[in-house]
Amino acid sequence: MATFVLKVAGLYRCTQYILQRAHSTTASLRQGIPGSLWKLGRLNHIAIAVPDMEKATVLYRDMLNATVSDKVPLPDHGVYTVFVELGNTKLELLHPLGENSPISGFLQKNKSGGMHHICIEVDDINAAIADLKTKNIRTLSAEPRIGAHGKPVMFLHPKDCDGVLVELEEA
Repeated sequence: MATFVLKVAGLYRCTQYILQRAHSTTASLRQGIPGSLWKLGRLNHIAIAVPDMEKATVLYRDMLNATVSDKVPLPDHGVYTVFVELGNTKLELLHPLGENSPISGFLQKNKSGGMHHICIEVDDINAAIADLKTKNIRTLSAEPRIGAHGKPVMFLHPKDCDGVLVELEEA
């Protein structure tokens, strides 16, 4: 739990900058400088890598009485996903699909699984990416890819976000 709190606190600095930039439109227009062309939205989900998808699904569905989706393979991302619906956001359970799954490496380092990334919505992913790159925030791919919700997504390098892997998803 302490690690999660520290990571969230670390992320606060990264998102604090993003929020400050996204909500600076009015001030910058008054100064004659064009404002941001994108806005940060709500927390879409928290992703958890799990070594046993069936066991994790049973935990959330049968023990915690949550609404849980079917298991969906995403071969382009090398994962199986299950979404757990919560009142104000979702959990995304991730399990490796194929030998080159990025989740396999994570689970080799974290045998019991754990928090993998957070996903935050943006209103214009291309504008967000362009703006963040000017601020030296690296992305993990050259272009957005279609994510689990059928919308464009981009991952930000964890070294640029205080150790937290951040996924941006177009709302």
